[in-house]
Amino acid sequence: MISYIILGEIIMEKALKEKLEAIVEHLDVLMVDPDIDIEYCIPEVATTSSACDIHGGPYIIVKHSENKYIEKKIILSDRYLKKTADEIANLVTFSIEQFKLQVDASQMGA
Repeated sequence: MISYIILGEIIMEKALKEKLEAIVEHLDVLMVDPDIDIEYCIPEVATTSSACDIHGGPYIIVKHSENKYIEKKIILSDRYLKKTADEIANLVTFSIEQFKLQVDASQMGA
């Protein structure tokens, strides 16, 4: 029985890793924007952030390319990870679009 539980965890871990890889692929295609830099902190999948906290859960940092001090951290919580890779990529894309609107509004003095 113990080997079954361990095997179940390995299968779940592999499925989660594949889902996270698919999310990164989707975002790399969907979010081609010269004003936005995306850094990934997804251990064992994509770690492009120099300050990645590998002990925490997976997350994505979005930075405005003109002002590196303006950034948003999108945590891929368990609530997110229960969805399909396409749904998660769409949610993250929507969050990035909202971030862009906020940055534009702050730069315009709104």
